[in-house]
Amino acid sequence: MRQMKDSGIAWVGKIPQNWISIKAKYVIYSNDGGVWGDDPTNSDTDKVVLRSTEQTIDGKWEIIDPAKRRLSAVSYKNYIIKPDDLLITKSSGSTLHIGKTTLADSYFLQHECYYSNFLQRIRLKKTYSPKFAWYIFNSIFVREQFAYLQNATSGLGNINSKDIENVYIPTPPLNEQQYITCYLDRECEKIDSLKADIQTQIDWLEQYKRSVITEVVTHGLNPSAPMKNSGIIWAKNIPIHWKTMPNKHILKKTKNICSEYKGEDILSLTMNGVIVRDLDAGGKMPTSFDGYQYVQKGNLLMCLFDIDVTPRCIGIIKQNGVTSPAYSQFKTTNIAFADYYYYYYLMLDYTKELLHLAKNLRHSLTEEQLGAIKQLVPPLDEQKAIAEYLDNKCTEIEQIINDKKAQLETLDEYKKSLIYEYVTGKKEVV
Repeated sequence: MRQMKDSGIAWVGKIPQNWISIKAKYVIYSNDGGVWGDDPTNSDTDKVVLRSTEQTIDGKWEIIDPAKRRLSAVSYKNYIIKPDDLLITKSSGSTLHIGKTTLADSYFLQHECYYSNFLQRIRLKKTYSPKFAWYIFNSIFVREQFAYLQNATSGLGNINSKDIENVYIPTPPLNEQQYITCYLDRECEKIDSLKADIQTQIDWLEQYKRSVITEVVTHGLNPSAPMKNSGIIWAKNIPIHWKTMPNKHILKKTKNICSEYKGEDILSLTMNGVIVRDLDAGGKMPTSFDGYQYVQKGNLLMCLFDIDVTPRCIGIIKQNGVTSPAYSQFKTTNIAFADYYYYYYLMLDYTKELLHLAKNLRHSLTEEQLGAIKQLVPPLDEQKAIAEYLDNKCTEIEQIINDKKAQLETLDEYKKSLIYEYVTGKKEVV
């Protein structure tokens, strides 16, 4: 068993006897901030500037439709990215990305790219492996040091060049760095391959759920039912005994303003449905909830504005509360079952069908415009049967999806643990 000693790094513990713990500044050759861009004078145009390492997936560059900025013709070459540069996100809209580090690869041999002031570019001395440094800087013990340094500053959640230089890192001999890197590359590739397979399964299940919803809300539960043309572009053939009619006969808008907020649950329309908002979670918050609207269990909640960018435009309200008056709340009439129309509009939302009918600049629909759109009207008992079937079927599919997501989380944790064990010398490559 190899001899170990205390590293002196709170989040690392013991390291091998022949390793050392040093500040990053002793292995850094250059440590440079990025360019602001959009220089209005004396500038070159159409320079690709990377804003953050969020353009990478597991450290691999995925640059699609990159930002372009005007850069000073005199200084822009100082900010060019070369292979083996480490790019560290020092400023971001989310603290989860602060300190995220990416290693520039061969992509930058073929593409001339520059980096913004939101990033810090690190170039290492030849005595330190860039890929080993990438594993180190993305390890939990370095992220913990960044988090500590952020809390010790002004609270803006940013890190600077001095923070990066003052991070303590365990340092094995260069040849051992290279052994560890090769091993981790192989093992992480296996893990990433498993994750990719599971993600493919999740994507297929999500698509399968969509297809089930579409099939049942438009064709019903009887596959042998005679069909007719619906005259509705997204429904096509429907059971011959179903009707179509404008939305105004199906949905009735209701709005009851809460003039004085008295502690009711604040509800939000999300990808996970209409949920109670966690007021302690941060994010944009109004100065007061006075003027919000009351919402009632069993009604539909719709977002009829910014349809092009809103992730989810339909939800069914599961409990009473208050929500933003910008949302539209609808009661169903006596010929309509709310749960069926929730699935119906979910189908339309998956493909953003209503977006094609929204004509103004904000891609929104008025109550009158929505009311004029023709929709399907199965018999009420069939609506209820369809909704019950989809409740059960979607629950079954979502449980499988959740199990798959749990597998991804387990693999992520295993990968983090694997990297930590080897870059701190707890385990040895043999």
